[in-house]
Amino acid sequence: MLNRIVHQCAPLVAAWILAPLFSGNAIAQIETLELSGRLSVESRWFPRTGAWPGQRSHGSGVVAEPRLYVEDARGRSFTLAPFLRFDAGDERRTHVDLREAYFLAFGEFLGQEWEVRLGVDRVFWGVTESRHLVNIVNQIDLVEHPYREPTLGQPMAHLTFSGDWGAVELFGMTWHRARTFPGNSGRLRFPLVVDNERASYERDAGRWQPEFAARYSRSSGEMDVGVSVFDGISRDPLLLPGVDPGGGPVLIPDYERIRQFGLDAQLTAGPWLFKLEGLGRAGSRDRRGVEEDYVASTLGAEYTVHSLLGSAAELSLIGEWNYDGRGRNATNIFQNDLFLAARLAFNDIQSTEVLGSMMNDFDTTTRVLTFEVNRRISGRFSLHLEAIALLDVDAGDLSYASRRDSFVELNVIYNH
Repeated sequence: MLNRIVHQCAPLVAAWILAPLFSGNAIAQIETLELSGRLSVESRWFPRTGAWPGQRSHGSGVVAEPRLYVEDARGRSFTLAPFLRFDAGDERRTHVDLREAYFLAFGEFLGQEWEVRLGVDRVFWGVTESRHLVNIVNQIDLVEHPYREPTLGQPMAHLTFSGDWGAVELFGMTWHRARTFPGNSGRLRFPLVVDNERASYERDAGRWQPEFAARYSRSSGEMDVGVSVFDGISRDPLLLPGVDPGGGPVLIPDYERIRQFGLDAQLTAGPWLFKLEGLGRAGSRDRRGVEEDYVASTLGAEYTVHSLLGSAAELSLIGEWNYDGRGRNATNIFQNDLFLAARLAFNDIQSTEVLGSMMNDFDTTTRVLTFEVNRRISGRFSLHLEAIALLDVDAGDLSYASRRDSFVELNVIYNH
């Protein structure tokens, strides 16, 4: 744990040391100092007993997400956003992460704007709802949620140039983050626990291998387009059988070096949004452990009905198709799936929003139903209610191990 904290704080210390290079008296020039954040009390209940020994039917916990923002007289800033969770149902869900800790500076060069971020940050690429296909810079924090894809902080140097022609982003990274997985008492896990302490990497440099990424994006009229490339360690591990120090069977994550080319685009046409994400990836292995280059895509549309029945409410209808060229050998559950959803935003004082969705696998019998409600209760308090039902999970599906893990979750959130 101490070694992990030192590695996560190293970029933070470096950013603090570099700050005086941009100003001889950075501390004295602080103009803005803001402390904000959120505190959440959560409870998750599983109606059915687990498929594996030791799994619990209920888990509750507390999440703290403080955020510190410091800005000087010239607009340069430092952001610190740690994440802390305590969970009584799964020891692996109790964890600490440094989501953001970066120094930001900006200016102009040859008539073009530039911005640099040094430290730990999170980056999001993509436009679709059901799956964030091209989003690869940050690792998924899987113990937080099985489908929403929350991410861990990633040490990086992030340089952006922008103008009327669009924006170019360049990333330099190291210290690969291993994906989080549930523990022995946790739900939504594999038959064997994943041992992250024994994670293996394709090259001798291990998780310290240098990684590079770049993205060009532009908004032109009703069209938004992004083109990206990533050369580094895969965020998706191949899980191999192994043994822990006590001789017990475990799964060991193995990460290979990959190269990915991505495209994301969104076209706005009146009440319609047409969305596309696609990628080509080289160097990764499929479900059989065989190295296979492949393409994948998510194609969809969203239609919004404004002023529903003469009210302030809006109804959005969403349809997306997920495809993976590896078919049944894909290392994810999106090889050939249809996603349908409806989102009702009441646009009231309480910011009430209801979302219902279904993911249907064309190659198996598996279906996933979700239902969410978000509403501000009063003042700084809000409520999140979510239910996920796993139906007719096919024995050949990757999610078969969690076939009994439908759940209901309730969060009460305080925002400051």
